[in-house]
Amino acid sequence: MSASGRVLADLRAHRRPLRLLGASGQLGYGVPTPAFNAGLARKPDMIGCDMGSIDIGPTYLGKGEMATSPESTRRDLRKVLLGARSLDVPLIIGSAGSAGAAAHLDATLALVRDIARTDGLSFRMAVIRADIDRPMLVQSIRAGRVTGLDDMPALTEDDVVQAANIVGQMGTGPFRAALEMDVDVIIAGRACDTGIFAALPTVLGFPTGLSVHMAKIIECASLCCVPGGRDPILAILDDEGFILESMNPDRRATPISVAAHSLYEQSDPFTVHEPDGALDLTNAQYVAVDDRRARVSGAAWHDSTDPTIKLEGACKVGERAILIAGSADPRFIAQGKDLLPKVAIVVRDLVCEDTPEDYTLRFRVYGVDGVRMVVPAGEAMPGEVFLMAECIAPTRERASEVVRTCKQFLLHYGYPGRLSTAGNIAFPFTPPEISVGPAYRFNIYHLLHVDDVDALFPVVVEQL
Repeated sequence: MSASGRVLADLRAHRRPLRLLGASGQLGYGVPTPAFNAGLARKPDMIGCDMGSIDIGPTYLGKGEMATSPESTRRDLRKVLLGARSLDVPLIIGSAGSAGAAAHLDATLALVRDIARTDGLSFRMAVIRADIDRPMLVQSIRAGRVTGLDDMPALTEDDVVQAANIVGQMGTGPFRAALEMDVDVIIAGRACDTGIFAALPTVLGFPTGLSVHMAKIIECASLCCVPGGRDPILAILDDEGFILESMNPDRRATPISVAAHSLYEQSDPFTVHEPDGALDLTNAQYVAVDDRRARVSGAAWHDSTDPTIKLEGACKVGERAILIAGSADPRFIAQGKDLLPKVAIVVRDLVCEDTPEDYTLRFRVYGVDGVRMVVPAGEAMPGEVFLMAECIAPTRERASEVVRTCKQFLLHYGYPGRLSTAGNIAFPFTPPEISVGPAYRFNIYHLLHVDDVDALFPVVVEQL
């Protein structure tokens, strides 16, 4: 019997609190060994790892590349794989390879298979793909079953064609199905973070509201603690609530820190939407067990009458080049809002003498409007600023031409009150112009209305 079959049989025969170890908030950036070993010593019933996020933007989804380095990713995968096999408990990984499309999942699977060969491991592995069938998506658009998120425009058939990769964010169901197939390891493409950790408890009949609330918190490992960090965290779940404990003794899960993390990435403090329902935190309670542990209870679950799958797709918009510089001249900083558009006009007139304006050029002045974009009225100017000019053009050469020209004329552009003609800006190194590579944007960030939220995500089992 494989790990999931053994754990399910044990818990069904001998009902007891369930122990789940959240090993990593994003696998591939390092799993602290002392805390991970401490987690293994607590004999968890499952080890879970989130491996992806849209925090990294659309480029990795579009390019089909991992955000993490191959070396650190392999090291983390080996650590959690060996840990799970040493305890004979399921290892569940979601959003494989950063963005969870076929290329990311396949790269992750290649690493896992290589680790298995190198370390002489043998196990049953379930693979769940998250790529969305394009003809089906086109039919859904025509049927009016796709709606936008966050003010995204209506999805078009052309958007589907242009997207380099399209994934759907699976919920708990595909993980539940995989666990019932008697496997040791589950590796899935793009997935809701909660699905990784809520699957096992809900298969065993633990309350869905508590299971999903717990899953939402521990998928980020010890980020819910004071001080927050990435060390593994242990959750002990029963039918009335769950206890959280970081495996790093220097981190404390407090009622306030855990309650605050329940709001993580949520615009509504009481409702967390999932593919097949909603988590209701209206009556959630957070109580200290001791100085390092908190107990959480009260969450409820409401099944959806309109199940949806969140879609993510990225299309290439051109090649990106950037110019980075800085300034400590108060006159330059004060006039930047008017000065930079004038430099952009000079650049346009020079590089577009015999070519159409086929690029975008924008400036971000960190210290003024690089992060907030809008400067509060009356705020004093900073003593120095970091300046980044970004160009997106059809080709790498064109983008480079624009930022190189921009560099020269920004450096020497004359403006009222300028004292030094030697240069308006300073460069941290040379060359200050950098060709970054292809630029992508999310052109698909929509909800697909479906009758069956699990049907799009088939489970395939292989023996290693």
